[in-house]
Amino acid sequence: MLVLTRKPNQSIQIGEDIEIKVVAVDGDQVKLGIDAPKHIDIHRKEIFLAIEEENNEAASSDLSLLEKLSQQLKK
Repeated sequence: MLVLTRKPNQSIQIGEDIEIKVVAVDGDQVKLGIDAPKHIDIHRKEIFLAIEEENNEAASSDLSLLEKLSQQLKK
């Protein structure tokens, strides 16, 4: 993991298209501004993990439905 120190109004550049800027620091909270292309999804980690879990559950339930349908069609 790369660890960088930045002050308010300083940025980190990721590739050519993504800039992360420290907007403010207030106590133990840091506000970040992210400038990235619209096709790149940006989520807080806990939201990303929840979306990933829902997608996995949907994919597995779709598979069971397809298996049940396949068994019914074979009858």
